Amino acid sequence: MPERYTRRNAAQELQLSESTFDMVRRRAHVKEIRQGRRVYFLPAEIQRLARLQLTSIWPPKQNGKTTRHFAPIKVELTKDKKGAA
Repeated sequence: MPERYTRRNAAQELQLSESTFDMVRRRAHVKEIRQGRRVYFLPAEIQRLARLQLTSIWPPKQNGKTTRHFAPIKVELTKDKKGAA
């Protein structure tokens, strides 16, 4: 067992994609160790996370479109047909 995991290794260990692992990190489920710009994770923290049952990681969908990229919902404005002639 390594003494610390990188982002990629931790995601592989948990059988998650790297973007899903980032979502778990953003929601503060994982404690991280920073050394400069590098981010590491302790094996005990990865094992703790593996015991959790992470069922709903991504936010729910809105209007049938994914919110994975957190794009704003487009609102279409309609013109009033009475003024057009």
